[in-house]
Amino acid sequence: MVSTLHARTVPIVAPGTLAYGIQLPIQALSPRFAAPWEADATVDDLVAITQAAERAGFLYAAVCDHIAVPASPSQVTGTQVPDAAADMGTTWYDPIVTLSFLAAATSSIRLMTNVLVGPYRHPLQVAKAFGTLDHLSGGRVILGVGAGHVDGEFDALGIPFAARGALLDEALDALKTAWSDEFSSFDGPTWSFGPVGQRPRPVQSPRPPIWIGGLGRPALRRVAERGDGWIPQGTPLDQLPDDIEYILARRDELRPGAELEIGYILGKIHVGDADWELPAHTISGSPQRIAAVLNHVGSFGVSHLQIGAAGRDAAETCDQLDAFGAEVAPLLGRGS
Repeated sequence: MVSTLHARTVPIVAPGTLAYGIQLPIQALSPRFAAPWEADATVDDLVAITQAAERAGFLYAAVCDHIAVPASPSQVTGTQVPDAAADMGTTWYDPIVTLSFLAAATSSIRLMTNVLVGPYRHPLQVAKAFGTLDHLSGGRVILGVGAGHVDGEFDALGIPFAARGALLDEALDALKTAWSDEFSSFDGPTWSFGPVGQRPRPVQSPRPPIWIGGLGRPALRRVAERGDGWIPQGTPLDQLPDDIEYILARRDELRPGAELEIGYILGKIHVGDADWELPAHTISGSPQRIAAVLNHVGSFGVSHLQIGAAGRDAAETCDQLDAFGAEVAPLLGRGS
């Protein structure tokens, strides 16, 4: 049963605008998506790119989450792979530590996980870590969460893979309870606590926004029932309107009036014509052309887009972020 005790968050994207965020490079070196230059990049490069995104008006800088990638056969995103570590890589910076480090090097960009695997951690631990980060950063946390998708990683952590959806639902209810007041109590099938107290409290009131990642009906239902927003992962663009319609219809049944911030992950952007071979699916060309593509997606009811910058090194990536902020961002507006 979905709890109705928790206050709703206020949307962070202004009505009628189209915000944009970035999944940071360097933090995760998966062969699936990392550019070749990232392998030799430095911590200073990671900071410089985050600061460039902040200059360019990006809503958030996001990092992803894996604790221990198995070097054995594993089910990964619905596909059996013989060696998950070879398929995914093992360089995945801890998201809480990384966002805390980047908080000290920035002042306005929001700090997001895309996504934190909810079943991997006790909800009180998550409440403490991200409540502290929100406090230290002046209220900049967006907690992106998901159910997880690597069965061997669940095995390594001693967590039942088949129960991940139910565990995430319970973790979200427990987390919201812990953020509801200094002293809280919760009694669930997996986690029970209280009354226990936690300080420092998050700056954002009533709590930091929780955006839920994933595709498929269980994830969509979770957004409608428990989320403040949605981060689609792998959702085809032509499926997006139907998925949004489903989320909103389910929302209206359970939480009429709740405002959900719908996102979409587009990939990389390159402002101008490149004299090198851009990564597959990069959106490139004039600022007007790029803005038209982004505004088209916004017209579906999307309030925030996740994009990256196509560059051959950290410096070119920063240059592209600056160009996007100066030339493309002023042309963005949902439904334009």
